[in-house]
Amino acid sequence: MIRELTCICCPLGCRLFVDDRHPEQVSGNSCPKGAQYAKNEVTDPRRTVTASVRVEGGELPMVSVKTSREIPKDRIFACMEKIRALRVFAPVKLGDVLLSDCAGTGVDIVATKTVERRMP
Repeated sequence: MIRELTCICCPLGCRLFVDDRHPEQVSGNSCPKGAQYAKNEVTDPRRTVTASVRVEGGELPMVSVKTSREIPKDRIFACMEKIRALRVFAPVKLGDVLLSDCAGTGVDIVATKTVERRMP
């Protein structure tokens, strides 16, 4: 079956066409990144997950987080369950690992912002 994808590797947004049975045969791409994106999307789709985590005692109630690298698309919901259950204590620094090996993916959840401790 031929799948039509829109490349997200650069602002061009090329229309890509790839056959599920032959993922190495991609057309419509303007650069090699598009061909690799289409092949990966058909054979092993992965995503970076972004979310927010509750911060206890912080000057902000939440801190933004993301996966340290892309995870398999079919593990997103399991990863989000772990993130939703997570609570951290201030201070939280940009780049802090807040959860290791999220949902058995081997990928860490890291803070993408600094949240200082709330002063009384």
